[in-house]
Amino acid sequence: MKTRPGLWSSSSDHRAGGAAFLFSAPAVLVLTATILFPLGYAVVLSCQQYVLTMPNHSFVGLDNYARILESSTFWGSLGTTCVFALSAVVLVIGIGFLVGLLLNVKFPLRGVLRAVILVPWAVPPVVNGLIWKWLLDPKYGVINGLGVQWGLLDTYQPWLTQMPQAFFWVVTAYVWSQIPLAALLLLAGLQTIPRSLYEAAEVDGANVFQRLTAVTLPSIKPVVLVLLIFETVSALKAFDIIYVLTGGGPGDSTTVLGWAIYSTTFQQLNFGQGSALAILLGLVTMVLAVVFFKTLGKNREE
Repeated sequence: MKTRPGLWSSSSDHRAGGAAFLFSAPAVLVLTATILFPLGYAVVLSCQQYVLTMPNHSFVGLDNYARILESSTFWGSLGTTCVFALSAVVLVIGIGFLVGLLLNVKFPLRGVLRAVILVPWAVPPVVNGLIWKWLLDPKYGVINGLGVQWGLLDTYQPWLTQMPQAFFWVVTAYVWSQIPLAALLLLAGLQTIPRSLYEAAEVDGANVFQRLTAVTLPSIKPVVLVLLIFETVSALKAFDIIYVLTGGGPGDSTTVLGWAIYSTTFQQLNFGQGSALAILLGLVTMVLAVVFFKTLGKNREE
């Protein structure tokens, strides 16, 4: 008995397609419920005059975006966000690289140090902020106490209520929580470098600095670029540490876009402009991520 060619394969393809749809359906539903729907709803809100203290909610199109882009407050918070992100990313990657180099060297209790260094990253962001707020307290803070005891300070300082100290300590607290992850990722990259490359460089007469620039840095460039993407996105949306330590102050000196979104949405109850701010922050983050990914792609091709 002869069968038509492709009859059974077509039926099998349909069954395989149906099974694939059933297996992927839960993931699609979760993705839709947790990402696509909230994102779509935020876009809709950003095009409305939606203030909880006002009875009427009307469609205003791109008016919220126009008002935000015409506001000096937005550009000020955007500038603060860029300075915060640039400072944090440079410090996190730089210090993380030095820590990674240290952990890549064999010494007693190296394994214990690798485990302990994870503690700052494992601490929740709000708890991290509370720890630093206690350390910087103007009445009984440990940093003030040590500064006075060692003769570095004449009196206790209100670090979080004056500039530029407030911005400096906010960046410090954020960097402290992010260094462990950066150090471990860079350590993983360092451990993939073949020892033979260093031996060949030594034979050629390369010193420590030359081995660093000619072997180490080029070898971990993909890891650095991935870390750069992650840390930049994380720094741009920083909010917890600002909320706990300064509340955007003193004045608006630590008002990053994350805090501006919170203030507009939940303090001023302007959900329309708050959503528009969130969309703009998302666009800025997406543009930077695309630039970094293209750079990473070129690096891989090379």
